Amino acid sequence: MQTSGTPFTERRLLLAVDAPSLLHRSHHARSDTGLLDRGGRPAWALHGMLRQILEAIDMFAPDAVIFGLDDRSHSIRAAAYPDYKAGRAEKDATLVDQLDRAGAMLDALGFNTVTPPGLEADDVNASAATWAEREGWSCVLITSDRDAFAHISDHTRVLRLINGGIAASPLLSPARLESMYGIAPEHYLEYAALRGDASDNLPGVAGIGEKTAPVLLTQMGSMQSVWADIDHADGVNLVATLDSYCEEEGLRKIGAGLLKRLTAPGARERFEFNLAIMSGRTDLDLGLTPHVPGSPGLLPLDVERVLRVVGHLNVTATTDLALRVLTEPPASAQGADRG
Repeated sequence: MQTSGTPFTERRLLLAVDAPSLLHRSHHARSDTGLLDRGGRPAWALHGMLRQILEAIDMFAPDAVIFGLDDRSHSIRAAAYPDYKAGRAEKDATLVDQLDRAGAMLDALGFNTVTPPGLEADDVNASAATWAEREGWSCVLITSDRDAFAHISDHTRVLRLINGGIAASPLLSPARLESMYGIAPEHYLEYAALRGDASDNLPGVAGIGEKTAPVLLTQMGSMQSVWADIDHADGVNLVATLDSYCEEEGLRKIGAGLLKRLTAPGARERFEFNLAIMSGRTDLDLGLTPHVPGSPGLLPLDVERVLRVVGHLNVTATTDLALRVLTEPPASAQGADRG
């Protein structure tokens, strides 16, 4: 096992992929192609996902790749909160078909896929980041879900999917996250719980948004400190700390107003509920056994498998790319510098 002081680029690398994110984005971006596989079934989302993964593998040269999939039959979060993700448009039948086939395709290639019962790909990513730190690996999470930002560390980066594909997506480190949001990764989930998440139909604490939440957390250290001060000192220290900060920055004082919002009926309950819903599981068994040659997810993959599975998508250029990036040993095995 390598030590935590080893630079990010010199450790073995795990690529953890939020497969539904890539499938949804590829479906909407590529549906006009009407691509069918050799069996005549819709394949544009599957092809788009695979193409992006090949580009990511080419970019990062990982030692292993794991894909998280959502349990589409049951959701623990929806059971606790029936309005979870309410309001999202109903999925197109062709997207559902490709979501259902994705796991089998990835397994057939020899990748490692995990569909945690009642949970989501986000939970797989959270557990992958935890596994990497424990094992002395580096990790890159590929997702469009901002909750993954909480797992950014010296061991883990997040490639945040945006329009333009893998090459145009930002790779977020602790420093880059702080420059973008004014918040350190260890504060991100509390920040998100205060702000809320419209995409998951989770309202935030009323009156506390993307500008105020970072100030509250950076000045107070954590929401545990905030609640403790409210419980034991009626928020006196909170008001003094925030007003002192505002005075130093030449800003309007916000301490009393924030205290009022935080002590409003239901405010703490809303924060704690959001935190519970947004927190990813970090203890899933991912089935990663990198010490066992040929384990699912370890690169390189078998040439015949790649030819058969990728070839079925019926795009010659993608098959050629897959053969190049999936069947060669990873950079760490070649003694190369990933950079």
